[in-house]
Order: sequence, then structure tokens, then C-alpha cells
Amino acid sequence: MKRYDQLYRLYEAFPVDTLRAYQDFVELFPPVASRVALEHWEEASDELDRRKSAIERAFVDGEAFAEIAAHATRQQAFTALDLHSKYDRAVNVLVLDVDETLRSAGETDNEIPRETLSLLTEFHEAGIPIVICTGQTLENVKGFMIQGLGSELVHSGDLSIVYEAGTGVFTPGHGADTKHLLYEDLEEEIVSIFDHLRSRVLREAPEDLRRGCHLQGNEFNVTMKPNFEIGSEKAVGIIDDALVYELDLLGEAVAGTTDREPADVREFSRAFYAESDPEIRAVLDDAGSIPDPGAIPDDVEAFFERIDVAYYEGDAAEIGSLELNKVVGVEAAFSVLGIDDPFALVMGDSKSDLRVMEWVAGERSGIGAAPEHASADVLEFVRGADDLVFDRGRSADMLRTAYALNRLAALD
Repeated sequence: MKRYDQLYRLYEAFPVDTLRAYQDFVELFPPVASRVALEHWEEASDELDRRKSAIERAFVDGEAFAEIAAHATRQQAFTALDLHSKYDRAVNVLVLDVDETLRSAGETDNEIPRETLSLLTEFHEAGIPIVICTGQTLENVKGFMIQGLGSELVHSGDLSIVYEAGTGVFTPGHGADTKHLLYEDLEEEIVSIFDHLRSRVLREAPEDLRRGCHLQGNEFNVTMKPNFEIGSEKAVGIIDDALVYELDLLGEAVAGTTDREPADVREFSRAFYAESDPEIRAVLDDAGSIPDPGAIPDDVEAFFERIDVAYYEGDAAEIGSLELNKVVGVEAAFSVLGIDDPFALVMGDSKSDLRVMEWVAGERSGIGAAPEHASADVLEFVRGADDLVFDRGRSADMLRTAYALNRLAALD
């Protein structure tokens, strides 16, 4: 009860909302060449120090409580206390999805907010490694992370990028371990299937798909993206068509490996993935394309069981390896970063992020958090664990909770 009583007193006795406003102003004030603006910032900085000092004098662990009040709302602080009581651990690594988690097309203009970037910098300065875990290509994510966090942080040796949902890991500053191409460890037959897919996917696509889609610049995964606004009616239609086309192309690639008739394996492919994923089934059902080929031969099914087909409505149709996923990538990143006993904050919105959340939960090595618009399976898992759900575009709120958790854990 001691920590609870201290937090209760902190948020009752001090104007913490004003303190937090001063903290945000000082931290997020943009660099401007203005003497008046600089004087205003200095006045705010002095007032921030004055208000923190008042809290520091009122508590035995005053510096920690001042920083908690300056960074976290009352609800965030008490959530942090609950997490500390349950797990008795501080977060020692951040595992963060990007799209619709750190940034949101609907709420943050598809940019990572400065507030979020500032908090990530604070975690970095506190010695907490950061693992960016995304389905995007390496060059894309590396570029905007350098733009947002700066080249020095990205190349500090404490940041790793798991890209293309686990096909590769990039950890600058680690010599020969800087880049791991995890797909190189796959069996030759699986690699040959993906080579087959990549060489044909656009070249042999129907004209409407060639005009309406492009191939994302992945190193390994085969991902068709719309040439229309993501989520628009045209994008939904073209990605639905792309999904059916990719399933047939996958069937033909597997047929070449098993010496079975391509027409038969195309039907097996549609049937297998319709049974595996209700969203894929719905697309095939709408297209009138769900066959009933009977029992799928064991040698064909063995390949399908190792290959993932992912559908994101109006966004992407993707084929990847089930042996390469974000869990495999995160494990590799932890190894390079030297994290032997992780307690991770995993933030994400999709099924691939859910796998990481389930993994850390099963190992008692982390907690999961998700935005309110995450997929239903992710939200069900997160709410059933610690209910760490944040508003769209407000990833900073979860980072503030983690900041408070770490401050509380440091008091023990």
C-alpha cells in the first residue's frame, strides 16, 4: 500500500497536469532562431524545475515521483503500479510495430509524432534497447527512423530493425552481426518456390492487376500492394483479385516442386487457405472461387503448412514463410543486442504482432499493448492480459505508462 498511498498523494496534492504541460513544452519545443522564443523556453524550463523541486522535497524518493508526475497521467501511473505489482519487473526492451501503432494514417498523417519520438529518445538515453518490428522493407523503415530519431541513435548499437515481418534483422554497429538474412537459412525447396513466385508474379499477372498493383520491394516475401489509396473501394477490389491470383500462382509453384498437375494444386491452394483463414475464405467465397478438391495430398499440404498467405483488406496480399515471422526476427534481434533476460513491451496491431505478444507472455518475458483499432484477435488477447489498449495515434500514452513502471521498479 505504500506505493499506492504515495501515488495517491502525488496526484491529489500537486497540480500534475500543469507540470506535465511544462515538461511537454520543454521537451518538444522546436528549434527556432528567435531570441524571444528562446527566452520563453528558458522561463518554462525554470518553472518546470521549480515545480519538480517542490515534489522532490515532499517525498523520500522525490526525484522519481517528480519524473513520474511530469511524464504520466494519474491513470497511466496507477496502471504502471498495477503492472509492477503483477510482474515485479521493469521493461528492459521495447518491441514496436510501426504502421497503425507508432504512427497512423488516420490520426498522425502517417508520421511518428514528435511526442513519441521524444519518449523513445528518453528510453534510449536510459539504456533501454529498441527493436522496430515491421512488415516494411529495410530501406524504407531505416530511412524514416533516421529522420525521426537521428542517425546517432539508429547507429548507436542499441536499436535493431526486424523487417519484412522477420525475413531479416538489421542492427547497426555490430560488425559482422549487423545484418542477418534469416531467409538464407530456409531449405532450398522453399526458397525455390519463392524464387518462382517472384519471377512470375507481375510479369504474368492479368492486365488489370499489372495496372492496379505493384510489387513491394521486399528481399524475400512476395507482397502485392494497390496503386490506389489504401482502404479505398478500388484498393479493396484489386487486392481481393490479387489474393486469388497469388493463391493460384502459389499452387503452380508447389506443383512444380511435387510434380503434380498445376490445375489440381491451384484448387488445393485455394481450399487449404480458405480453411486456414476466415478472411481469405470470405474473399474466395465472394469471388465464387472456393473449390472442393477432396483430400489434399500429404506432400502438397506439407508445403502449404510452411507457407503463409496473408490478406489485409484494401492494403496487401502477401506470401511469406511461416518459418520466418516476427518472433524469429525478435529472437535474433535480442541475441545481437545481448538481451539474455528480456522483459519487453510489445506494441502492435496485427496478427504478426500477436505472435510476438503470445511468445513473450508464454515465456513470462514481457507484456503486450495495442491501439484500439487493432485486429479483433489482438484486442482480445491484450484485453485478456493487462488491458493495455491505447487510442489511435496515441502510442505515446503506452510509452508513458512504461516510463512510470520503470521509475517505480527502480525504487525497489
